[in-house]
Amino acid sequence: MTYRFQKHYRREEAEALLPQIRRWLQRLNELRCEVDRSEKRISSMMHPGHDVGGDLVNRWIRTLAEMQDLLGEFQRREIFIKDLERGLLDFPAIIGGKEVFLCWEQDETSVEFWHDLDTGYTGRERLD
Repeated sequence: MTYRFQKHYRREEAEALLPQIRRWLQRLNELRCEVDRSEKRISSMMHPGHDVGGDLVNRWIRTLAEMQDLLGEFQRREIFIKDLERGLLDFPAIIGGKEVFLCWEQDETSVEFWHDLDTGYTGRERLD
């Protein structure tokens, strides 16, 4: 059988990552707010003859680089961020020989749901 994803998580394996994932999500949301603030400041300074460089732009670039590093942690593990603000994630898994996603949201204490690859959040079903 050919599967879409190389990595498939067992429920226990996904749950073991949750403490680290919570930290990454919190930091990503902090960085996203920082990027938004920087971009507003930069865009307010954008007018002809005005130099927009220095510390503000350097800080903005470092923030984007840190975000990219954190997003890479998810990408390397084939964990999919579906909604950063909500902390909604999908972990590829095999249930009953079928490739599906284990679905978790950051306010949930454990991985309790799954859905088909093409149904998304609205198709969530409780794990046995």
